[in-house]
Amino acid sequence: MATTPIQGGVPSPTIEQPGARRLQPGQAQQGQASAKAQLNVSIVQASVDVSINAGNEPMQLLLSDIIANLNGVLEPELGKNAIQNAVNQDNTPEGTAERIVSLSTNLLGAFQAQHPGEDDTEVLNNFVATIRKGIDQGFKEAREILQGLGVLQGDIAGNIDRTFELVQQKLDDFQSRMLGTSTEAQV
Repeated sequence: MATTPIQGGVPSPTIEQPGARRLQPGQAQQGQASAKAQLNVSIVQASVDVSINAGNEPMQLLLSDIIANLNGVLEPELGKNAIQNAVNQDNTPEGTAERIVSLSTNLLGAFQAQHPGEDDTEVLNNFVATIRKGIDQGFKEAREILQGLGVLQGDIAGNIDRTFELVQQKLDDFQSRMLGTSTEAQV
């Protein structure tokens, strides 16, 4: 058994086969470069084949890949198939607005803890203004994305507008409830 140096100068055992010709220095590197080039060609060819076979469904491939990756990332926290499980929830404007407001208003305690000794009403008003700003930005970005995809029309646009209106009303209701007043009669 002979040894051949590998990267870093550490010898690697090789088995000499009878009748095999010995490579001269530099030939091994050329062989490796050729193998790498062939591998790269194979990868590109496989990518082209996937693209051709996908036809007019590149967004489906993108969606499938993203969902698979998100499920992998979310599994430790939310269990298997977190994305599919989330899809099974109420995605009406009412259900979506309820989740948005519920998730954001649950942060009030943490916000209050960041502002000890300040007036409760002022803290609440600042909190609602802060989450409203974030929610408004989220809706704006979602609209821009959907507009860019050419799907912000009809029911989709109407549902987004309705969801936004409901979120605003629910935030007003939350703020009034926390202040001990009522806006529900003003609707």
